[in-house]
Amino acid sequence: MPRALFSVSNKTGITEFAHALLTYGWEIVASGGTRQILEESGVPVTSVEQITGQPEMLDGRVKTLHPAIHSGILARDNDADLREIESFGFAPISMVVCNLYPFVETATAAADDLSAVIEQIDIGGVTILRAGAKNFERVTTICDPEDYLSIMGALHETGRIDMARRRELAVKAFAHTRDYDAAIHAYLCQSGLPAPETTGLPESIAISLLRSNQLRYGENPHQNAAYYSSQVSDLPLGAAQLGGKQLSYNNILDVDAAWRAVGSFDEPTVVIVKHLNPTGIASAGSITQAYPQALASDPVSAFGGIIAVNREVDETFVAALEALFVEAIIAPSFSDGALDQLRDRRKNCRILQVAGAYASGGLEVRSVMGGMLLQTIDMGDPPEAAMRTVTARVPLDAELQSLRFAWKAVQHVKSNAIVLAHGRRTIGIGGGLSSRVDAVELAIKKAGDEATSAVMASDAFFPFPDGVESAARAGITCVIQPGGSIRDAQVIEAADYYDMAMVFTGGRHFRH
Repeated sequence: MPRALFSVSNKTGITEFAHALLTYGWEIVASGGTRQILEESGVPVTSVEQITGQPEMLDGRVKTLHPAIHSGILARDNDADLREIESFGFAPISMVVCNLYPFVETATAAADDLSAVIEQIDIGGVTILRAGAKNFERVTTICDPEDYLSIMGALHETGRIDMARRRELAVKAFAHTRDYDAAIHAYLCQSGLPAPETTGLPESIAISLLRSNQLRYGENPHQNAAYYSSQVSDLPLGAAQLGGKQLSYNNILDVDAAWRAVGSFDEPTVVIVKHLNPTGIASAGSITQAYPQALASDPVSAFGGIIAVNREVDETFVAALEALFVEAIIAPSFSDGALDQLRDRRKNCRILQVAGAYASGGLEVRSVMGGMLLQTIDMGDPPEAAMRTVTARVPLDAELQSLRFAWKAVQHVKSNAIVLAHGRRTIGIGGGLSSRVDAVELAIKKAGDEATSAVMASDAFFPFPDGVESAARAGITCVIQPGGSIRDAQVIEAADYYDMAMVFTGGRHFRH
């Protein structure tokens, strides 16, 4: 008589499946609550304790961890293995029916209750699933109640489960335990426990991500897409969505870019992002004052953009938006009145609340064919960077303040990146261009007449004087850039010729 071991957290369909196995001549062995459910439904059950000769221990933490169970699962289909387990009084187990404690559900509902979450870390279940999946040449391992019906059908038709099906089920079981471990890893990484110390980048990586949100499509409607989370959360940045439609693939990218950019500024700041590039950034006494200045930087491109702010959104800010179509607004908080207005008048606008600043200490990952690139996140100048004036003319105090603002802003624009600014607001942005002088010309075109007396920031050095010469002809008076070109002397000479001030930072900020 073949033997099946039942130990399930999700009891869906379990009694019907057990009754079916009995009709096909199987013996049922079960543990704990599973045994009780089966017995109550009239299924004759052999308890795990009868097989092991040992009671459950530690409030059920130890049930199936015993050689009588695992030798029965792991014994290969050969005479030597079967004789060996028989010599100990054990018998082979030919089917494992198991799914795991609801860790994700508990971690989501009671994330702050560390003891409760830890109790949902399944040990015995993971072990018997892996044992059964490892020995799929002989053992059928079922972790998903959706598979019960097809298994019953196969037993009804042929009386057996063929090798190909056992292998499919083994793959599914290993995926089940993999995702389970990923969820545990993700929770413990964010639970306030001390993280292991590391230096540099790891020799090898194991990325633990959970699919938390199936998206309608990717960048384009013909592409499939989903959001995978490194945390027990449904949304990027650990955000809470307070209103609006589901985030799209492109929304998620822009939300991330906008929140990262606004995190560079301490004063009340508004960042508007479109297609991963800021269209306008402004700082002022309040976000309501900053918003029209950010919008004026490029009001055409701002249509359909993402707005990020680093202060609470209130009713006055919502009113300032007027008729602008906005895909999403992301902020640390929203007043009740602002939420009511947004939900009533902008039903499709995604309203995202993020409690914490952009994580600056982690790694960012990008895929390439056959591998991945990892780097630490760029959240500002390296410690060794230092600003120094390299021209005869020194920036005035007001110009230096504007240069510092523009230097922060340009770090969030796609390379080649140029930002023109007046005071604490951008007036023209040129980004994502293969020619730096073209980026200068685009920023000047966006700024129009406001280019006169503006300052200019470049994310990397000017390889030739042409970009500085174009800026001078437009009336720009100050430039901030990393320096480091073999033609720095020519670039400085051009700035001096036009009586421009130029500051070198010593650190660049490419963003590809």
